[in-house]
Amino acid sequence: MARLVAIMKTTAARLSALYLILFAVCATFLVIYMTSLSARMLAVQTRDTINEEVRGLDRAYQRGGLPFLVRVIESRARQPGANLYLLADTNGRILSGNVESLQPGILDVVGWTERPFTYSRFGEAETRLSAGRPPPHEAMALVFRLPNQIIVLVGRDLGEPEQFRRVMQRALVVTLAIMCLGALLIWYFVGRRALKRIDRVSAASRRIMAGDLTRRLPVSGAGDEFDRLSENLNKMLDRIAALNEGLRQVSDNIAHDLKTPLTRLRNRAEAALAGNPKASGYREALERNIAESDQLIRTFNAILMISRLEAGYSAEAVSAIDLRAIVADVVELYEPAAEEQGVTLEAVLNGPVKLQGNRELIGQALSNIVDNAIKYSAGATGAPCVGVALETAAGGEVRLTVSDNGPGVPSQDRERVTERFVRLEESRTQPGSGLGLSLAKAVMTFHGGHLAFADNDPGLAVTMVFPASAQA
Repeated sequence: MARLVAIMKTTAARLSALYLILFAVCATFLVIYMTSLSARMLAVQTRDTINEEVRGLDRAYQRGGLPFLVRVIESRARQPGANLYLLADTNGRILSGNVESLQPGILDVVGWTERPFTYSRFGEAETRLSAGRPPPHEAMALVFRLPNQIIVLVGRDLGEPEQFRRVMQRALVVTLAIMCLGALLIWYFVGRRALKRIDRVSAASRRIMAGDLTRRLPVSGAGDEFDRLSENLNKMLDRIAALNEGLRQVSDNIAHDLKTPLTRLRNRAEAALAGNPKASGYREALERNIAESDQLIRTFNAILMISRLEAGYSAEAVSAIDLRAIVADVVELYEPAAEEQGVTLEAVLNGPVKLQGNRELIGQALSNIVDNAIKYSAGATGAPCVGVALETAAGGEVRLTVSDNGPGVPSQDRERVTERFVRLEESRTQPGSGLGLSLAKAVMTFHGGHLAFADNDPGLAVTMVFPASAQA
């Protein structure tokens, strides 16, 4: 009973019960309508048969008068069938026909009988009356009088039509009962199955709320609305888990990587106070502290920008931009820095490429990648070179590739270098905070694209891949 109450509390069970009730009402109406329609059709058919018989008797009477009519009635009365024939005098005494007794009052009214009446054929009346039972047959008839006031009754037994109506009614009722029982069983088992699936989802949700973020909602594989809901919620949980992992990493990395500049700030302030109290010493210490603080502010601004972009929210406007012009501006901006470090910066640009995006964000991401390429290719053997290439792939993707001939990044570390504050051991001697590629990845995610890494043999090739849908 408790299980049934629990099932009835589910939306699926309530909807199923509502549909079951609606189906039962419609089916009951259908049974009543079909039964009454069949009764009306049988009544019309019976009247047509009686009218046809009356017309035949009328032709016989017109041809040979009363004697010929009596012979025709006696002949037809001896034939097997459901038709009734009766000839009676003015007092209602039966003279001829296949009817032995009638329900009282039937011959008193000329015309169609108002309702079915009972009668008995020859030999049935005494048997039925001796047993205390009324005549077994019912019929409908047309009563009329001849010019000499002789009463003629022509009718038809309703046994076969009534039996057909009862059989049809029973068939419809049995069918309705079977369908209702089947619908009830289907409703019960479907509701029970839905309740079990909801229980499994609830159990998984409780474990997730208890702190097990690796748990996911069960998917049966049926592809129904429960599976679609579970899949969407699982994607949401994956996103939440990724954000939590990113938050944990950021917290750890901030504690680790920002500890050094904060320590330097404190040591410089302490050294300024403990050392020569001249104004020039204080000024130099303050200037160095301001420079260190500016670097910290830039780091925190980059962290905030990455967080906003990864969360899918940014106040930055998106409009139609020319990616080729952005690449040209960035290359022009970094040419002096590259020349100063002995690095050749080259660009291969093929016509204007229109995208829907944010100029400042894409420019910042490309600047970070170009800056890294120049910084790590400066110490390369041979002729250090950084190349920037813009092309549109066959599928409509726009690919912006920055390649260098520096030491490169091992394949096992290429996904890790896009995480915040991650700096490989061989990169620790280079200036930076480890947020450049993280910001570039967040910008590409914001634009629906991604970063791709490949060997440049030697060096590294970083590709900003924009989807075909981003083209304006």
